[in-house]
Amino acid sequence: MNTKFISGFSKLNKQEKIKIISEELADPSGFLSDLEAVNHKQAEKQLMLEQFSENTLGNFPLPYGVAPNFLINKKAYTIPMVTEESSVVAAASSAARFWSDKGGFHSKVKGCLKTGQIHFCWHRNRKILLDSKKDLIKFLLKNGLNLTQRMIERGGGVQGIELIDMSDQLENYFQLRVSFQTADCMGANFMNSVLEDMAFLLKSYYSESTSSENNNSPVDIIMAILSNYTPDCIVECYVETNFASLENISEEMSGEEFARKFKKAVDIAQLDPFRAVTHNKGIFNGIDAVVMATANDFRAIEAAGHAYASRNGKYSSLSKVNITEDVFRLSMELPVAVGTVGGLTSLHPIAKWSFEILNKPTTPELMMIIASAGLASNFAAIRSLITRGIQEGHMKMHLGNILSAQGAIDEERASAIEFFRDKKVTFHDVEKFLKKKRKS
Repeated sequence: MNTKFISGFSKLNKQEKIKIISEELADPSGFLSDLEAVNHKQAEKQLMLEQFSENTLGNFPLPYGVAPNFLINKKAYTIPMVTEESSVVAAASSAARFWSDKGGFHSKVKGCLKTGQIHFCWHRNRKILLDSKKDLIKFLLKNGLNLTQRMIERGGGVQGIELIDMSDQLENYFQLRVSFQTADCMGANFMNSVLEDMAFLLKSYYSESTSSENNNSPVDIIMAILSNYTPDCIVECYVETNFASLENISEEMSGEEFARKFKKAVDIAQLDPFRAVTHNKGIFNGIDAVVMATANDFRAIEAAGHAYASRNGKYSSLSKVNITEDVFRLSMELPVAVGTVGGLTSLHPIAKWSFEILNKPTTPELMMIIASAGLASNFAAIRSLITRGIQEGHMKMHLGNILSAQGAIDEERASAIEFFRDKKVTFHDVEKFLKKKRKS
């Protein structure tokens, strides 16, 4: 495609946008055909999907699957997952099945508070601001009720306001850190609306209560917005069993040897950021897939998780292993800020079915489901790494993608799957197999 500037592109209708883009492609008709193929069959739902974003040309489908056999807090779940990466769903399902007769996943929510910030500069004596802190907070809480009343009725609302003095690090810089409870909503729009309203109240409070030239406020608002770092919205999860239950995982290792090697692998991720990033990415393979299937914000959850992994000053593993006598325990805690009502969770035509499959969980329950999926992915990945290696299982699952890339027909696919059932899969070997079959 030839890159060029397109004036007024956002003002064009969908078909005009598609026409401009397609004309620059090598195969315009192929592009149009593929876009049409992934459109929703119901026009009103297609229109709704297009309104989720801007400059929309069509849809970008991803596989929607399920991982059955999850036992979480003694309750059975089939977990919907959206991911394009081979083996993620299979690995989570395998780990879920493995732990289902060993007590399953144990999870609990330690907190559901979310944070917003009003960043501002103070242009008077800082003692005036600090001395008036208590009265200011009372004023903000009282006068902000018009926006928070409905959330309060649902069990949420503003839970606290803290004045943070950071003027020693950045000239004149302060912030109000506001904690929120948003019930079953993700609450982003609610929090941002409240924060912007409070920012206006903050400025007006000091316009009226302090004398200054031209009656200007000593407050200069920089910005008011939620924080996606949610260290007070925490879920923890663990699995545990004795060495005897691990005996049949590997022919080369006893249950105790497997447990101790597994611990060593996780300990390495505790020490080495290079390994920790890949280790945590494996956790998010499971987490992101469930978050996407429920139309929550996987980018925010990833960002918060990686920040939490760095909370002690060094990036480290989110999971850990403890061995006490002959008991192996894999555990994890991380921030997971999600919602089960409002936003795309209710609008997306498939996300609503995800909640049906999960039996309409509350937000804390969804947090525990997400954490369990992440820990299952972590267990499956480390189990593969310390036994047969990651590539054997991954490439088995990737075989279908390789065959598609090679244009394999149904008969060739069936023959390849049978041929590679007990063999290592590589791109080269699959290509060689197909060439030989096609010659014959």
